Amino acid sequence: MSGCGLVGDVYQEESRRIINYLLADFPLPNDAEIQKVPTVILGTGTGIAGRIVLESDLSPAENLIFYGNSTQGAGWGLVSSTVAEEIILIYTKEGRHATIEILRRGRGIGAIAGGSSGSQITISVVHPGAIQEQNPYLALDTQRSGLDRAIAQKD
Repeated sequence: MSGCGLVGDVYQEESRRIINYLLADFPLPNDAEIQKVPTVILGTGTGIAGRIVLESDLSPAENLIFYGNSTQGAGWGLVSSTVAEEIILIYTKEGRHATIEILRRGRGIGAIAGGSSGSQITISVVHPGAIQEQNPYLALDTQRSGLDRAIAQKD
């Protein structure tokens, strides 16, 4: 047994334990492995915000079925969906919003031959009140902020 494999297993166990605590009411596929680098989680309980990236051996269609079946029982309501090469599902619960993006993950000979190669699943969750300002990037638009100043000076 290699040291790298053991460290990876410990990371998966610890990460899943933390994510299960923070997202206790949000279903995650049992076979999915948490990807360390792009995953970011802030807050706790219903005040959680962040992004979790998972890799699953199930196809995008199988993961779509998993989320369709498991989210309703957990109290999440589907508010929007796009099913194409990229699957996007948006759910809400108690003011929280969860966006699930499911992509086909290409890997090895199966991907080249067109076979099932699994999925990459990105789950982004925001809590009520996470967005305070509707256009927080307005200050970056120099043309718009100059126009707003001119209008304010005119009043």
